[in-house]
Formats: sequence, C-alpha cells, structure tokens
Amino acid sequence: MGDETQEKEQKQKAEARRQTKASKKDKPEDGDVLNVAGETEGVVVEASGKKSGEVGSGSARKKIIKIKIRSKRYQEVIKMVEKNKLYPLLDAISLVKQTSLTKFDGTVELHINLNPLALSEKGDKTDFRTTINLPHGTGKKINVVIADEKIIAEIAAGKINFDILVAHPSMMPQLAKVARILGPKGLMPNPKTGTVTPDPEKRVKELTTGQINIKTEPGNPIMHLPVGKVSFPDKQIAENISAVLKGMGINKIAKVFLTATMGPSVKIHI
Repeated sequence: MGDETQEKEQKQKAEARRQTKASKKDKPEDGDVLNVAGETEGVVVEASGKKSGEVGSGSARKKIIKIKIRSKRYQEVIKMVEKNKLYPLLDAISLVKQTSLTKFDGTVELHINLNPLALSEKGDKTDFRTTINLPHGTGKKINVVIADEKIIAEIAAGKINFDILVAHPSMMPQLAKVARILGPKGLMPNPKTGTVTPDPEKRVKELTTGQINIKTEPGNPIMHLPVGKVSFPDKQIAENISAVLKGMGINKIAKVFLTATMGPSVKIHI
C-alpha cells in the first residue's frame, strides 16, 4: 500500500506542476526563454492571423513553443534504449526494470496502438474494449464490493471505500439514485464491463484474482494497462503480457510499448 500511495502522490505532483504551468499569466516579450520548474523551456515567437475569440483580423499574437527538458537521471537511462529497435519480450522487460526511475515499486505499464483497419474489417469499432485475465494479477490490491442498501446509503453520504462496484440487476433501480455520484468517477456498474451480473459473488472473485477490463481512449485506438510491478519476476510479467496480446488478438495490434511508472518506453517485437 505504501508503494501505491507514493505512486499516486508522484502523479498528483506531476499534475500539479502541469496546472501551475497552465495558470501562469505572465506575458513575456518576443525571444524570451521560459523555464518552468526546471523541466520545460519555451521560446516566444510572433504569429499572425485571427485567433478564436480575437477581435479583428490579421492581428498579431504571441505563441510559446515549449521544449521539454528531462532530468539528468532520465537523460542517462534513455541512452540505454535504442529508439527504433524492436526488443524481444524478455529483453524489453529487463530493460524497463533497469531504467525505472522510482524509488518505490513502480508499475509496469503496457501501451498498445491498435490497427484501425483490422478493427473495421472485423466489424469492430475503433472504441474497442475487452476483458483480460492476468495470470499473476497487476500487483495492486483491488477492493471489489457488491451493491446493497448499506453500500448505497454510504455512497449517498459521500463515503466510497471501493475500487469496483458489482451489482445484481435487481439493484440497478436503487443505484440510479446515486448514479450522479458514481458516473463521473467511473464506478457505476455496467453490463458492458460485467459489473452487472446475476452472479455478483462469482464476478467479485474474478476481479480480485487478476481479471481486468480494458478499453481504448475515447476516439483513439490506443490502450493503456498495468501488467505487474517492477518487483515481479520477469517470467510473470511476460506471461501477463502474453495473456493480453493473445486475448486481444495479434492481428488487431499495430505497436506495443512497455514502460515503468517513470522511465523511457521500450518497443516490443510482436
């Protein structure tokens, strides 16, 4: 749990830095160089043309071109990865572990670019989703609960102590009362994800022993999913990845990348 907390804090700090950069309202002069939090530099240039919301036409406006500058540690480990090389699976896993930059037990993440043509030929939408059984789980403890009157009352009071909510179809009318709370958080039970089922006890067991639901980004044939922890044996991570690729179908996949929570990505040969 300590590693998961550290990982969440790391991501929250990164998000806070992004928001800080976006909220800066300084207006630098042409040619000025910006340096925000030691990570990004930008050069201000003049650009002409009408911008959405501007008054008049042909008015000049300033545009900031941002250049991301990585940390010294990142610049050192990125040299270990050949940019255009497709690594065999076990070699990729080993390299991702060596280049992981976190002091805590980071998550090993799989990023998949799907082939839109292969999806359309089979009649699938580009918004693709499926369920995968990971033989060794993700390494993260998942709290799955079954919806009942007590759980619904806790949700209505703003108390949510679960990661996944599973419901019997008969409970859906009562859950509608808290749909506005669960919906935005992505916690509303849904038949498409198998969280509305006549056998919720069986579904809870499946979800707590390595079954995950994955889907593409809205409007983009890209998928991101955890496949273990850096501390996992290489063989277990490899078996989890193989289960994902087999479950999705190799013909639907265009490119596969592997990375740790913080570290460079490695291209995998499939």
